[in-house]
Amino acid sequence: MALYDCSKCPGYCCSYPSIPLNKRDVERLAKHFGISFAQAKKKYTSARYGEEYTMRRKADKYFGRICQFFDTEKRCCTIYQARPSICRSYPGGRCGYYDFLSFERRAQEDKDFVALTDNTN
Repeated sequence: MALYDCSKCPGYCCSYPSIPLNKRDVERLAKHFGISFAQAKKKYTSARYGEEYTMRRKADKYFGRICQFFDTEKRCCTIYQARPSICRSYPGGRCGYYDFLSFERRAQEDKDFVALTDNTN
């Protein structure tokens, strides 16, 4: 089955308006940075969209706002080993960016417009 190669993505999923976190995610961030839970909660989360913990975001030239831990130059996660559970399970179904690029690939009638990778290895 062919899937989109996430290494070629500019960080679409990291730009979602809400990146919900759970208590364990905040604990993981606290441990990763060697700070208390309360410090991690204050520094890395905000209470938005009805979620108890939501990842803070920062400016991004492509998407407007993006996860605070996303390297906007290299276009990758800077806390990959400590990333939240929602990121660990993504896409969990379908990737919206992949769907968009697949549509463009078909519309452009260009088999190389979207970089695909074979997920059989």
